[in-house]
Amino acid sequence: MSARSWRPATRRHINRATCRRLSKSSVVVTFRQKCPSPEEHLVNRFIIADSTLCIGCHTCEAACSETHRLHGLQSRPRLTVMRNQKDSAPQLCHHCEDAPCAQVCPVNAITREAGAIQLNESLCVSCKLCGIACPFGAIEFSGSRPLHIPANVNSPKAPPAPPAPARVGAFLDWTPGVRAVAVKCDLCQFDADGPACIRTCPTGALKLVDNHDIARASRRKRELTINADLGDLSLLLQPRGGE
Repeated sequence: MSARSWRPATRRHINRATCRRLSKSSVVVTFRQKCPSPEEHLVNRFIIADSTLCIGCHTCEAACSETHRLHGLQSRPRLTVMRNQKDSAPQLCHHCEDAPCAQVCPVNAITREAGAIQLNESLCVSCKLCGIACPFGAIEFSGSRPLHIPANVNSPKAPPAPPAPARVGAFLDWTPGVRAVAVKCDLCQFDADGPACIRTCPTGALKLVDNHDIARASRRKRELTINADLGDLSLLLQPRGGE
């Protein structure tokens, strides 16, 4: 056997032996276990608002409150309409992929389910860490006096509460005997018709976007950049077209 024919054969033999050893290596197994699944690459669904269409009518807040109340949940709206001198738009949960609120929750009441960040109100312990960690201020706190505490009885360890205490902030407001439950946008997962705020908005300012909308917007942004014609940058708010 010549040197030229021996070298490729030896190289193939070494490569096969190396692959057999690597396939049994604990390092490779550990790496494969840490590889994210295809689902983890998907962007969570969330609702975006077009401030150019929002008229600040608060219809979305009313619809959100009534829908959750009818399903036995806290009636506090999961979104808040914000207004400045020119525009208005509702502020609500962004359903972050790496949600800070879920990371700080001590009882794992906040989890990712079906491409959204969901909060189990029955597990909430009222620590308010999620509201502090949320970078968008999208978590509010609401609650009612527990049934086993009479309405005319105050906590013995707290001063008497005024009949109508002034709200000084989500993190400082308190009432003796009342459990503050964290509430956030849950995309109305209990309703087959989807989020109530989107259905009731009179101007269509709200839209639910998902992984496909993000991919479509990214593709359109690249096309606009190549054509050097930026135009309207409200990419996600464009009507769905063909792929």
